Amino acid sequence: MTVVGAGPVGLALALALSRHEVPVVVLDERPAGDADLGERRLARTAVLRPDTAAMLERLGCTTAEGARWTGWRTLRRRSTVVRVAFTGPDAGKEVAADDGAFVPDDEHAPAEEVPDGGPGEPPPLHLPQHALVRELRAALAAHETARIVSDSRVTALRQDGGGVTVETQRGVAWRASHLVGCDGARSTVRKLLDARFPGRTNVERYAVAALRTELPWPGEAVLQRSPLRGAEVTARPLPDGVWRLDWLLPPDGGLVTPEALLGHIHDSLGAWCGDVPPYELLDTGVYAVHHRLARRWRVGRAFLAGDAAHQLGTFGTQGLDEGLRDAGNLAWKLALAWRHGASEALLDSYEEERREAVGCLLRSADRALPAVRGTGGWRAVRRSVVPGSVRGHDAILTEGHLGRGELAGPVLYGRTPLAPAPPAGSVPVGTPVGAPVEDVPVTAPDGSSVRLHDRLDGPLLVVLVAPGTGVWERRHWLGAGLMPGLAAAVDGLPMRAELLVAEGYPGAAAHTVLVVRPDGYLVAALSGVRPAELSACADATRGGAPEPVPATGTDLVKEPAGGTSDVAGASGVADASGTSGVSGASSVSGAGPESAVEAAAREASAKR
Repeated sequence: MTVVGAGPVGLALALALSRHEVPVVVLDERPAGDADLGERRLARTAVLRPDTAAMLERLGCTTAEGARWTGWRTLRRRSTVVRVAFTGPDAGKEVAADDGAFVPDDEHAPAEEVPDGGPGEPPPLHLPQHALVRELRAALAAHETARIVSDSRVTALRQDGGGVTVETQRGVAWRASHLVGCDGARSTVRKLLDARFPGRTNVERYAVAALRTELPWPGEAVLQRSPLRGAEVTARPLPDGVWRLDWLLPPDGGLVTPEALLGHIHDSLGAWCGDVPPYELLDTGVYAVHHRLARRWRVGRAFLAGDAAHQLGTFGTQGLDEGLRDAGNLAWKLALAWRHGASEALLDSYEEERREAVGCLLRSADRALPAVRGTGGWRAVRRSVVPGSVRGHDAILTEGHLGRGELAGPVLYGRTPLAPAPPAGSVPVGTPVGAPVEDVPVTAPDGSSVRLHDRLDGPLLVVLVAPGTGVWERRHWLGAGLMPGLAAAVDGLPMRAELLVAEGYPGAAAHTVLVVRPDGYLVAALSGVRPAELSACADATRGGAPEPVPATGTDLVKEPAGGTSDVAGASGVADASGTSGVSGASSVSGAGPESAVEAAAREASAKR
């Protein structure tokens, strides 16, 4: 596979492909040595929701340089109107809105009703983007089948029935079975694919400052609003006493001078602390939020992901979250395509699922913007001043920042070509079909006890809900009840699958069998062992019978553009002909027969 772009989404996708043992090359347009330089800016950070942060941990990317918030509070002028705790017995829930260091100026402002997170839901993770990129690169370096190639700006792209070839400004061509453009909002890949990118520019503008100081809420993230003045500022903690502050700017697009930014800093710190405390200004910036959605996310064997496919970010939502969800959705599908071939339905499902999901978030934000920001004319303004509406806006903003609700929560894949017709024996559980599964404790057939989410990003998962198995010895429950028949049914599935056992699952009766996609979305819940229905679910998940893998070497091929053979291996492993290649895929020019290394790797992977 070829991934264009070495930002967080491109690196995460490469990591996910490597976890599936798929050879991958990442083309980075930055020169060698510049990848970690010039981007160490504390004003450029990312807030990851629990599902995307957990995905990175599963892929081996450490996030130790981030800060997990201990709580969240929304202030209206000087009153705390929403407070969510992330630690203690009330973790993930809205708690009584105390007023911290403030004396309320609105004694009658009630606390907002904000949907609670799940029990024990981890808080958002806030970390500098340069630290995230560095850790992703370090994790990727541990995989012999992955390689980052610097100073490689894509200038041309062509594809045929056997693969995709891109040329770089250095006159080098790279050919692979599939290609993914993760090269940002100004994506060259998107332009070469002639995929339109309509939407709205400068939906909102923010001034940013990163500074080291002490605020009255250690570890808590804060949003303060003054609706009548249209003022809004957030303060989000980072490690080592650093805070990132974001001020919503007026829509007139005026220049933000250093003096104006210092004025924002002093006004906010003075209001929160009673006086301006000592602080160290570390970084500043101004950024604009755009709403854009590419018309096409798949063109033949080429795909778009991350900012190359979409832009969003109003109300505290995070485009990077959606980019990482793109990567998680696409990686297992490309792995199936590389290992076994893939149906058109499987590859088409990426665009159908992810474009609809992001489009839903953008539509929700567009509906809320006129009322919350007071820019929607008389009707929107009228709605914004009726009793209770301003308080409702506080809740909307809180949900956006916490990654919940219609603005930011993980979206249900309700309409997907991978959903089977409701099979016989379907039963309801606490998770709707097409939604992310809960993270419950499970036991593998080898007796190991893990969390369900720890097994994601691998094969299809089949989970038997069997209360009481936790007190049995493994040798007893493996051969008892439904297990022998279910194990035989799983062994006969048309795609690789893993059988797990759970003591319980929300809303599931005993002997319920859950079918879970590699990216953690529920395919079906069945009552008991139903081999035919289970096989139908697995077949639907892979999009039906795959097309055969082309008998040509198309993975990680490097060649001079229009020239003779050149080799560029990541691991130095020699194939049968003595050339150097990436372990598991040859790096010889052209589209000739597979090398011994590539053929052996594909055959070995197909057996797993």
